[in-house]
Amino acid sequence: MDNRHTMVFQSGDKIEQRTTYDILKSVYEALDEKGYNAVDQMVGYILSGDPSYITGHNNARNLIRNIERDDLVEELLIQYLKK
Repeated sequence: MDNRHTMVFQSGDKIEQRTTYDILKSVYEALDEKGYNAVDQMVGYILSGDPSYITGHNNARNLIRNIERDDLVEELLIQYLKK
């Protein structure tokens, strides 16, 4: 085996890359589908860091926990200022 070259590992499953915007949108939709005030719930999560503000419906809680809260605030500010 030649150790001078970097080996590349690729799994058989394609990992889906999602943007912060896409995740925020998915979480919003999951909360809305469950009848929650999605904005209030998401603000509660961002301010407190408590994942119980986010429903587990459609894997929303796991999705949002993969993003740092400061990155969430940054994305919200970017989208707000674009309008």
